[in-house]
Order: sequence, then structure tokens, then C-alpha cells
Amino acid sequence: MQKTALLLGLHCHQPVDNFHEVLDEAIEKSYLPFFEVAQAYPEFIFSVHYSGWLLEYIRDHAPKLFALMQKLAKRGQVEFLTGGFYEPILASIPSRDRRAQIDKLSDFIEAYFGQRPKGLWLTERVWDGAIARDLVKCGIEYVVVDDYHFISSGFDVENLNGYFLTEEGGKRLKLFPINKHLRYQIPFAPEAEPVAYLEEIASEQVSAGVIFDDGEKFGIWPKTHEWVYEKGWLKRFIEVVLESDKIETMQYREYLKRACPISLAYLPTTSYFEMGEWSLRAEDAVKMEKIREALSERFSVEEIEKFVKGSIWKNFLVKYYESNQIHKRMLSLSKKRLDDEAYLEELYKAQCNDVLWHGVFGGIYLPNLRDNAWRFIIGCENIAHSKSGKTRIEIDDANCDGYDEIKCVTDDLICVFDTRVGGALCELDVRDKAFNFANTLTRYNEAYHTHIREACEHEQQHTVPKEEEGISTIHNETIENPQQYLPYLIEDWYLKNSFVDHIVDEGFSLEDFQKCRFREYGDFANQPFTITKVKKRGFTLMREGGIYEGDHRSAASLRKRFRLEKNTIDFKTTLKSERAGLYYLMEHNFHFADSRAVEIEGEKFAKEHILLAKESLELHDPYTGKRIYFSFNQPVDVYIYSLDTLSQSEAGFELTNQGLTLGFKVPMDGETVLRGEMRVV
Repeated sequence: MQKTALLLGLHCHQPVDNFHEVLDEAIEKSYLPFFEVAQAYPEFIFSVHYSGWLLEYIRDHAPKLFALMQKLAKRGQVEFLTGGFYEPILASIPSRDRRAQIDKLSDFIEAYFGQRPKGLWLTERVWDGAIARDLVKCGIEYVVVDDYHFISSGFDVENLNGYFLTEEGGKRLKLFPINKHLRYQIPFAPEAEPVAYLEEIASEQVSAGVIFDDGEKFGIWPKTHEWVYEKGWLKRFIEVVLESDKIETMQYREYLKRACPISLAYLPTTSYFEMGEWSLRAEDAVKMEKIREALSERFSVEEIEKFVKGSIWKNFLVKYYESNQIHKRMLSLSKKRLDDEAYLEELYKAQCNDVLWHGVFGGIYLPNLRDNAWRFIIGCENIAHSKSGKTRIEIDDANCDGYDEIKCVTDDLICVFDTRVGGALCELDVRDKAFNFANTLTRYNEAYHTHIREACEHEQQHTVPKEEEGISTIHNETIENPQQYLPYLIEDWYLKNSFVDHIVDEGFSLEDFQKCRFREYGDFANQPFTITKVKKRGFTLMREGGIYEGDHRSAASLRKRFRLEKNTIDFKTTLKSERAGLYYLMEHNFHFADSRAVEIEGEKFAKEHILLAKESLELHDPYTGKRIYFSFNQPVDVYIYSLDTLSQSEAGFELTNQGLTLGFKVPMDGETVLRGEMRVV
């Protein structure tokens, strides 16, 4: 009887440039105590993957932990796996960047830990056969993926205790499926349970208990620090494993020398099961949940997951406009790719995965992560565009939607206008602060909003199945007082950009504006505009649209002219329509690091309000020190509200401020002209 090889691995990562207090807590409560316990047991062999920037942070700010890592690596106790240095989804970045990021982390590991990794941790376990060739070129021999990858391609869960071979175009890789049962138990179950399971799967073959999971579960997740360290779970687990005559701790690279592959395998483009659910549109995710509930009466979880699948990770780029915007701006910068070390560092940081998606972790909903991504993007732009005193205009379908965007670069600003969605301003970068004032998030409908509404309908606490990344255990989350969240379940039917054009009536109110339930008469806010003229410093957009009242449509046209120079956007909007008695409203959405600290006309923003008959308006942002100044050719009524989004996280439901929304309203006549300028100083 052969022993079971316990292939225990920890994956540790934090979003690039995350708050230092978050990193320091992770080091103190999770990363350091794990290595401190492990060093007392030299026979306890394990593997780790740390993202490159996190290793740099530990080297520079936690020398005790870094020295322990080096000590255990030197004596052969720990194996390091590589990956993308700044933890990108490898399938989402260009081939050249993919190889560069992997080589950068492998070089770091070799320089500081004396190992050249042959194994790779796959970010968010997003497998795509297109990456295989690049992995082989980087010297990678094996990859750790999810057992769901194999189940969804037709394998049975009981036959996954080892590794498999795959190939793409003749390039071979070895694949290890992470054991879902062990993820349920480690480190949450009493240590005897995972040990008994490992002993049970021992066989005549060299079977493996494959577990590679979040290192944060060993100290950062709720109650785990007390359980794992203060109550001694990790010490007991190690001791019981080492005492067993049926278990042997082993590194992945060593296991490959002792065991043969189980079989050939071809994997679909997928990630773990929950990721497939999260990447669906809200209504489809709810339907999928109901389908699973109905099937669960007749079939096991494994049988359901083999045939019922969600979408793929890249669908987040379809689901969230803001995610696609960041991703495609990164791709355009990669295509430009300057041979400059500083440029490449900013580019690679912009490829970090965390900001691009949303599950039970905040992701795209977290403004600080988006701020970081835009800071890296603007950093690349600042290197690529030196100050010249000129306005440079580039026209291209950078976001891959079939319509052109117009990028304007001045010495002070970078502005992007999207012709597909109302010719709106979707990027407003202040170059010297590397800050994007247009970095707001549209209020999307999410699947978990349905659970809140259902809980309110039943007038009772509602238990929601909550599945957390990295662990397939289902925890029950109780929505307490669900009524408190109802006011924030708002879905915008247009994107929260700037220079968004509305036609409204006299019943338009601040409350309806804030809740996106006002009556819209025009078709300009979310429909395409045509570029009719481009000059050295500006351009003109045009749409022949209409005004809709029931079944009746009357013609209307809207021309938008923009001219950019240094820190100023001159604008002129001309709306032609024979319909009288309505109003034209120009909407702007601005992101601030702290909207409550923003001063409007010298007063701190406190609550939603209206300012009447203003010919100018000034906003002061203490965080950047910048002032956004508007002036108009006629008096406008100003509607202002706080742009908040409700999202789900591992901590429950959270309300996150994204910025401020402003609406400038004027009465319509046969030809309505709103002209002015916006300056950022």
C-alpha cells in the first residue's frame, strides 16, 4: 500500500498597491505565523505562491517573514510556484506581457529563494488553452487548476487524485486538479477529518491529496486566526499528518518524479464554478440558481456541476462597461509598448486582475482599486506623451465595441469621449495627479439584489446561499433588516459618464433623478453619435434623433462641439426640436476619493440639493487639490446628488460612494444652445 502524497499549497495575494494596513494585518495574522509554525517541523513539506509585488512588499516591510521564507526554501521545505508578477488573468493579457510577467516572478524567486519554478499558480484558476504555448516557453511544466475544470469536461470526481497530461499544438503541460473535499475541510474542520480522508484515499498507486488554496484562510478570514494559531489547529494538523503511516507531505515537483499521469485531459475555458455564476448577467444568475435548486432534488452536486455551467471570466468585460474600459485601455498601451522600464512597470501593474471583476469580493465596485488601475494607466500615458503645448487627438475603436472613441491629450488632461454611448466623456484624467475624475461606476442590477427584494417581500430574515472564492463550502448568510437596502437597489439605464444628454419635463425632480426613474423623452443619452468634424484641438459629434411621447415621435437633432486646450474643455451643445415645454438636461458624473469632503460653491457637500439659476459652478476636491469650474452662457438649474452603489462582499452588503452626479437644466425652445467651458485647475 502506497502512502497518500499530501500536496499542500498556499496562494497569497493582495491587490497591487492595496492599503498598507491591510497588507500588514495579513502578514501579522496569516503569512508570518504560518511560516513560524512550519519552521518547527522540517519534515513538513509544502508549496506556496506569492504574487510578485506582495513578495517585494514583504522583503521591504517584513524582513522577519522574508528571512523565514528564505530559510525554509534553503533547506528544501518549501517550493515556490510562479505566476504573473502582478497577478493578471493570464488569458486576458497579450502573449508578450504574459511571458514577461511570468519570467519576472520566476527571476525574483530564483534570485531570492534559489529555485527556478517549474510550476505555475493560475490566477483565479482561469484556464484557457491559448496560454499553454507561452507557459511552455517560460519553462513551466505543471499548472494547478480546479477539480471543477475536470468535472465540467466529463471526468468523475473520484478519479482526480493525481495529475493529468494535456497539450495545445503539441506543447505539453501537466495539470493538478485541486481537491474540493479538502478545501471544505482545511483549515475549518477538526484536523482528524482531513487526515482520515487522506488515509482513506491511499492506494496501490501513488495517489495525491491536492490542496492549493488561499493563504488568507489561515488567519485573515473570520475566526481563523484564533482557530488556526491560538487554538493550535495548524500545529495539531502537522503533527497528526507527520505521525500517520499512510500520509507523506510532498512538493509538486517531487510528486511528478514518483507518479505517472492518470490520463490525457482537455479542459474547457473556465474557472471555478462560482466564477461562472458571478460572470452571468443578474437575471441569468438568478435563473441558474433556481435551476440548480430544482435539479438538487434528483441529482448530486457533482452531477449538476458537470452539466450546468455559467459563463466565462472574460464575460465580466461585457457585463461591466468600466471593467472593459480599464482592460482595453491597458491593451492599447500594451500595443504601443514603449521600450522603457518605467513604462512597462506601470503597464504590468495595470494588468492586475482584482479590479476587473466582482463576486463576493468587491473588485470593480471598490473605487480605490479602480483609482490604482487608472493611476498606472495615466502613468504610462505620461511617459508616452511629453508636454508639447499642443492638443493631440486620436480616433480609434479602442474598447472593441464597433464604434470609435476620441482620445484628446493636452499638457494637463487626457479625455476620452465614447461615440457609442451618447458621445459622452468617459475618461477625465488629470495628468499631474494621475487621477481620473470620470472613474465612477454605473449602478448595475446584481443577482443578490433579488435576494434582498425577496427577503423584503416575505417580511422576514432571508437566508442566502453564499459561496466564497477559493472554497466551495456553502455558508448561510442571513440578510438582517433587508428593508434598509431597498433605497439603494437602483439600476441605471444609461452609463454614468459626463456630457450625457437628457430631455425631461417640468415634473423632473431631484429624487427621481437620483433614483433614475425620471421620464426620458429623448434618445440621446445612450445611443450612438457620429463624428462630423475633427480639427487640431477639437471635434464635433452629431445625432439625428427624436422626442418620444407614447407612439408619437417628433424629430430632434443634437450637435455637440468640443475644443480642448491645456486644462479646459470648451463645449457647445445645440438641440433642435419643434417640441416646446420640455427641458434639456446635461448630466455629469465625477468620482472623488471622498465626496463628503468636496466643496461646492465653498460649502462642503452634505446632502442632495438644487441650486437655481447658476451661470457658473465651482467644485473643490481637497484630495487632489483640484477645482472643477463650470461657466455657462445662460442660467442653469443645478441638481446634485451622491452617487452610491450597493454591493456584496465577504463582510455582507456594503454601500460604497462612487462620487457626485450633477445635472444642468435649461428650458427648450426651437433651437436650444448651451455653451460654456469646464476647467480643471
